[in-house]
Amino acid sequence: PAGFDVVTCMEMIEHVPDPASVVRACAALVKPGGWVFLSTLNRNAKSFLLAIVGAEYVLNMLPRGTHEYARFVRPSELAQYCRDAGLELQSSRGLSYNPLTQRYSLGQDTDVNYMVACRRAL
Repeated sequence: PAGFDVVTCMEMIEHVPDPASVVRACAALVKPGGWVFLSTLNRNAKSFLLAIVGAEYVLNMLPRGTHEYARFVRPSELAQYCRDAGLELQSSRGLSYNPLTQRYSLGQDTDVNYMVACRRAL
């Protein structure tokens, strides 16, 4: 407990029945002043079209049925889970994928994939 300087939980929160409990577990593992990095999928029409229809059914990047739209997490929900777990949200960034270049990039667009950086209070 509280033994790590950094804890990451990437692309997993949208697959669990209680994402708030995962955030609490990450917060419990990080030292005071340490960082927690989380990434997940936003819940909106654009993310449904790109992450499920596009990635699973059109581009076949993932097995069909990998994602369940109802489990996607809005940034406001993730921010609340973080606050409730004693984490202070420091930054959020969007993660975009270009299927033509097969490259990912960070940016301001959090409509589909996004990441947050949080710190545990001292």
